[in-house]
Amino acid sequence: MYHVEDIDPNALFPMGTSPHGRSARAPAVGSHGMVASAHPYASQAGLDILKDGGNAIDAAVAVASTLNVAEPYMSGIGGIGIALLYIAKENRTRVLNFSGHAPNAARPEMYDHLNVETGPIAPLVPGNVSGWMTMHETYGSLPLSRVMQDAIQYAEEGIALTPFNAAMLEENLVRIDQFETSQKSMFIERNGMGAGSILRLPQLSESLSAIAEGGQKEFYEGNLGDRIQLGLANSGGIISREELSKYKAVWQEPLTTNYRGFEIRVAPPNSSGFQILETLNILSNFPELPYGSSDTLHKIVEAVYVAADDRAKYAGDPAYVEIPLERLLSTEYAADKAAEIDMLETSGPPPERWNRSRVDHAPVGVKAEYSSGLTTHFATSDAEGNTVTVTQTLGGAFGSAVVAGDTGVFMNNMCKWFDIDPDIGSPNLIGPGKQQDFCIAPAQIFESTGNKRIRMSLSTPGSWGILHTTAQMMSNHIDAGMNVQEAIEAPRFRIYDTGMLLLENRFPAQMREDLARRGHRVHVAPDWHNAVGGGQGIQFTKYGTMLGGADPRRDGVAMGF
Repeated sequence: MYHVEDIDPNALFPMGTSPHGRSARAPAVGSHGMVASAHPYASQAGLDILKDGGNAIDAAVAVASTLNVAEPYMSGIGGIGIALLYIAKENRTRVLNFSGHAPNAARPEMYDHLNVETGPIAPLVPGNVSGWMTMHETYGSLPLSRVMQDAIQYAEEGIALTPFNAAMLEENLVRIDQFETSQKSMFIERNGMGAGSILRLPQLSESLSAIAEGGQKEFYEGNLGDRIQLGLANSGGIISREELSKYKAVWQEPLTTNYRGFEIRVAPPNSSGFQILETLNILSNFPELPYGSSDTLHKIVEAVYVAADDRAKYAGDPAYVEIPLERLLSTEYAADKAAEIDMLETSGPPPERWNRSRVDHAPVGVKAEYSSGLTTHFATSDAEGNTVTVTQTLGGAFGSAVVAGDTGVFMNNMCKWFDIDPDIGSPNLIGPGKQQDFCIAPAQIFESTGNKRIRMSLSTPGSWGILHTTAQMMSNHIDAGMNVQEAIEAPRFRIYDTGMLLLENRFPAQMREDLARRGHRVHVAPDWHNAVGGGQGIQFTKYGTMLGGADPRRDGVAMGF
């Protein structure tokens, strides 16, 4: 029997790390509105909408559309997503699911490990435009032309690249250059490209303008929809004109659990958000989780292993598979699983998905190390307390790498997140019109008593890591008392079913060694690494004000007023 060291809880992320408490930057502050997104142009666009009298829903559409230009590799009108909308006057959270579905012509035998992620048959029917327009049609207050104005202008006139922008573009030119339509959609000086270079997307500007004028009807049923479907078909795509015209975002009710006096709300399946709830349920069986303790970190990792295993076993399109949520989210089940955690030895990581054969290689042109899906997350709030929490994605970098015709629309590659081998028994097998087990999981935290006042909007991109990064950030806030910026900046881990437990280097060496003695296969990432996500969040204080948090691991910026 080996000895497990006692670790000083103040050694990990102590108070006084900086003048801002435990974060390198201060949280944004505001009393009338807040925006937190992964790019400064998008955050500014949302804040300007709020200052012009728009509400959080208007600001969310401004942010979402501007991110299409400022982060064209992360999300866009050819992608999919999910939103949580807390509507203050209704005192409720509504889930808006715009996660698309597999083409009706999709069959497992059509796919291999290459065409499932790159090329014209990789996209799902895109849902983002229906999501943006549905929330705006239902709750927006400003004209759509004003809400999308900045995105249209940035696409036409160009954006100045950040270092992260430039690196992502350079890494993915090999994929983009496979398709002539994709090459023609982007104007960038390739020689000497770097921070400050200008990227123009004039075709996308025209498509955004068409949507601003005609709404989702133009995208799904109108001339733009015709051009998107025809352009994709001409390159070998299988999304039909009829199924594109029929697509609609769907309103749903959130899933909830109680964690230490707070109500956590996430989207129901096909979102994988229930993994977050199950993780927290297991952790609730430990009365205290002192921050900075190796025991605490081990407990969180083991709880993630259990919940991730259950998600991989059961998750898929709820119209096709039965997901035993009542059992998985029960207090009895959580207590049993907590009792099974061995404090001296890890149980080891489960599969991240039923079968990993589709993602065992790095996409062509993308660095192999920690390669995964590319996604973005943002949040907006207004003076009334309305709060929109959105995660949206293209799947991989620039999605399928295919632009549909001359529209400037990069299509997603979310078919990659299905399994394609019919012989392995996966609940997440691709098929006609099916929704996938969708790792996107926007989340909100509420007081669990009284009028259930909203406390925080919080989530992250990061592939399957979304589901345990979000749980870590929530624990940082609820268990360790961190504000939203501190909770986002704190050192994080990422599990992989290859056996790797990736720890940022800011975890002290003795803590990493302690985890290794328990059998964890510890790998050390740089101090700030985007493999562990890029969280954004908004916190509501007891003073009636807001704090905004944004992740320095990407280009995150929070702005309030």
